[in-house]
Amino acid sequence: MPYPSDDARDRPWVMRTYAGHSSARASNELYRRNLEKGQTGLSVAFDLPTQTGYDPDHELAKGEVGKVGVPVSHIGDMRALFDGIPLNDANTSMTINATAMYMLALYVTVADEHGADREKLAGTTQNDIVKEYLSRGTYAFPPAPSVRLITDMIAWTYLNVPKWNPINICSYHLQEAGATPTQEVAYTLSTAIAVLDAVRDSGQVPEEKFGQVVGRISFFVNAGLHFIEEIAKLRAFSQLWDELCRERYGVSDEKMRRFRYGVQVNSLGLTEAQPENNVQRIVLEMLAVTLSRDARARAVQLPAWNEALGLPRPWDQQWALRMQQVLAYETDLLDHDDIFAGSHVMEAKTAAIVEGARAEMAKVAEMGGAVPAVDSGYMKSQLVSSLARRRQRMESGEDVVVGVNKFTSTEPSPLQAEGAEAIFTVEKSVEEEAARAVQEWRSSRDQEAADAALEHLRTAAGTDENLMEATLECARAGVTTGEWSGALRDVFGSYRAPTGVSAASSGAGEAPEELAEVRDRVRRTAEEMGAGSLRMLVGKPGLDGHSNGAEQIAVRARDAGFEVIYQGIRLTPAEIVAAAVQEGVHVVGLSVLSGSHLEVVPAVLDGLARAGADDIPVVVGGIIPPADAEQLERLGVQRIVTPKTYSLTGIMGEFVDVVREANGLDAAPSPTPVAGG
Repeated sequence: MPYPSDDARDRPWVMRTYAGHSSARASNELYRRNLEKGQTGLSVAFDLPTQTGYDPDHELAKGEVGKVGVPVSHIGDMRALFDGIPLNDANTSMTINATAMYMLALYVTVADEHGADREKLAGTTQNDIVKEYLSRGTYAFPPAPSVRLITDMIAWTYLNVPKWNPINICSYHLQEAGATPTQEVAYTLSTAIAVLDAVRDSGQVPEEKFGQVVGRISFFVNAGLHFIEEIAKLRAFSQLWDELCRERYGVSDEKMRRFRYGVQVNSLGLTEAQPENNVQRIVLEMLAVTLSRDARARAVQLPAWNEALGLPRPWDQQWALRMQQVLAYETDLLDHDDIFAGSHVMEAKTAAIVEGARAEMAKVAEMGGAVPAVDSGYMKSQLVSSLARRRQRMESGEDVVVGVNKFTSTEPSPLQAEGAEAIFTVEKSVEEEAARAVQEWRSSRDQEAADAALEHLRTAAGTDENLMEATLECARAGVTTGEWSGALRDVFGSYRAPTGVSAASSGAGEAPEELAEVRDRVRRTAEEMGAGSLRMLVGKPGLDGHSNGAEQIAVRARDAGFEVIYQGIRLTPAEIVAAAVQEGVHVVGLSVLSGSHLEVVPAVLDGLARAGADDIPVVVGGIIPPADAEQLERLGVQRIVTPKTYSLTGIMGEFVDVVREANGLDAAPSPTPVAGG
């Protein structure tokens, strides 16, 4: 995240809303409106094809274009995105990782065209690929080449765009993937070590200047509802980062060792049930990162109250911005020294997180660092296990979620009176127009220049040459995002990250009664069908990388006695159909959280029908509005599961029902015979 000047420690943080949708032109209009309302920085949300390195007309992009962000396919899109916005004065955060180098190259090229001074460009590319293998899933290349891209960007920005934050090491999605505060701190700082070691060892930065590189490293954290624990976590981050900078990298300048972080408060913790409760959740989480002066965020962006329902409207984003403005300008929050200084409760909590994080960082170091710990599946399995335990606590009622597992009676919400109009929807024509536009772009550019730039990129990728200049050449030549990524895939190869499911420990303990009953039903149903076991395929079609839900379904299905086939994210409908037929599964479960369900789910249904396997029932989970759920059910989907259905064991029981219905069995299996009866 971009930050205010370093001496402005008590002035309001940079205020943003994470925004972008449909097209570059439409997103530009939204940015201008938000800046007029008092937003002090821009936070660009890119759509999934852009994040993962595909053009809008690619097979995997179907249903995903413009859904969760803005599509940026080439220099023309970047020009439109920042049309009329002076880039010398902008604070621009780009939430982009696998294709971060290309997005930065496009941005710098547009800034050059504006006549902007590169040395004045201020902003951030998130550029933390390690957490993508663990949580968000928008990686494009294997871990080692991805770290090489990050290294080249850091070295290049240090020399050419010195005010830019080239990496925003991101613990945000780690928490949402299940990380405890200890794991969040440990895995984030382990990533920082992997990146900084790579930059140091590359020899691209003089040893005496390395402290300046360390000083440009920033972080992007999450803030949940455990208020005291979150403040202690941020204090622990600060303490350990300072220690790391001093002892490992020899940074003597205190200013360069400052833990600079921005925050987006917890989004996946927002509930579809009684969504008005999300307002107070967001405010409390914002307080956790602003109340403590010594651990205060340098930039804050808040989700909207209805993000669990779909894309927020401009009015919803305005509400989230006003929350920050009221806190910053109407309260006395910024008027005092740290109000937690000297608190024995806070000091003890901070010390416990520091001690636990040191121990977990040591484990990662013994494995060779963050990259080997990703490749081995260790960190991923730890997160899946941690989230499974959290889910079990919520289902048992040990952890209360108001409106979900307690205090569930409710009055009709006036905030949802408009029904489907309470969220922003992207027209289907957006994808068609984007696919047509990128084809027209390719046909109208200087193809010889584009081909030459791509060949230079491939050649450079096979050497130790810094890839930023070759990437800038691609940007100027009109190369598309998909072509840039494809050229690097030719050299680096593709990659599918470990899912963490097979090694994850269950959160179910000694099989609570409800789970034991479902497990018994699974066993008896398999016996009645003459099958060795009930087999379930969990599939993630398209580019949606939010795999937490799919992983938890897979773990609980395994605990319930299903034999689970889960191959991870980013599968085409055809690949899912092929796996279902080859594995002889009894039910297919599709997880879609990106809004592409009306495109990818029918494609799977059609594929099963063409393969003569339409007798395999299909169930779907995700953020699916009621009208869309009805449409999917008419097409043949047997069950729709949304975030309102929080009991995973209850969901497993429904899956057994679906299998029995599809195979003409009674609703309930015959009771287990009593011994001697």
